[in-house]
Amino acid sequence: MKRNKTIILAILAIFIVLQGCSKKLLLEHEEAMNVEIKDIDFRTLRSGEYNGYYEGGMYQWRENECKVLVDSQKVTVIELVSSTAQYTQEFIDTLYGRVINQQTLQVDAVSGATLDSKACLKAIENALIKAGK
Repeated sequence: MKRNKTIILAILAIFIVLQGCSKKLLLEHEEAMNVEIKDIDFRTLRSGEYNGYYEGGMYQWRENECKVLVDSQKVTVIELVSSTAQYTQEFIDTLYGRVINQQTLQVDAVSGATLDSKACLKAIENALIKAGK
């Protein structure tokens, strides 16, 4: 009988912990979905090297920093400086390549990585705000 109570209490404790974790994930997901990416006019950018940082939202799960090189009002290079997320090189190359090729932040998110894409785009946006005239 005592063993059954212990097992039931352990299961209950696990359930409560998992419930709290799923609530955190849901809140963070909702916050990330609502991140707005501004439409920066790349024609107003000054040449130079600019760092952009995004704090990653309420739990910093998508915190990242990038370096953006601007030359003659065009973004020519974007490099990931640091991140709390484990972004693959393919993800970074795809997303950054879209920004460079299209010269806008209004690009499609990488398939299956919408929230990570928004977080990285926000860091680029913050760098480009510094580059604006």
